[in-house]
Amino acid sequence: MIIYLHGYDSTSPGNHEKVLQLQFIDPDVRFVSYSTQHPKHDMQHLIKEVQKLKEQSDDEYPLICGVGLGGYWSERIGFLCGIKQVIFNPNLYPERTMEGRINRPEEYADIATKCVTDFRKKNAGNCLCILSTQDEVLDNRHTKDVLGDYYEIIWDDQETHKFKKISQHLQTIKTFKDTH
Repeated sequence: MIIYLHGYDSTSPGNHEKVLQLQFIDPDVRFVSYSTQHPKHDMQHLIKEVQKLKEQSDDEYPLICGVGLGGYWSERIGFLCGIKQVIFNPNLYPERTMEGRINRPEEYADIATKCVTDFRKKNAGNCLCILSTQDEVLDNRHTKDVLGDYYEIIWDDQETHKFKKISQHLQTIKTFKDTH
């Protein structure tokens, strides 16, 4: 089972495209939607939904993945629920990068202070991070500096922030998912 979390733009047709591409790895791809407006509510909702999907699935090694804001949540929710993560161009600081677009940006900062101490150190090896050199929204060199000590980083020279096409990374994702 693969759980897919959309980014800030939940209605983008690219979400459907990514779900279809992920079905080449695993036919059981679940799309989980969340508000993007209320971070604390989103976190509770995502933990509940992902835990429920994990319990309903017979897949011993489920995977959660997301792009942008979905990458932010995939890393955290995957860690908290004990499943591997694949994150594309994760938005590491939504309280800064999405100011004016969300209702309560300060809740992201609050979530960061309430998360498990050194969670990335404890999550090391359980997350694969795919970054675009053409990301027009985020500085992925900084993202690499923050995450590179904990996770494998793969660079993509073609895609932009929304990562419309992920097919070139499917074999790597499948290998990561299947490696225990």
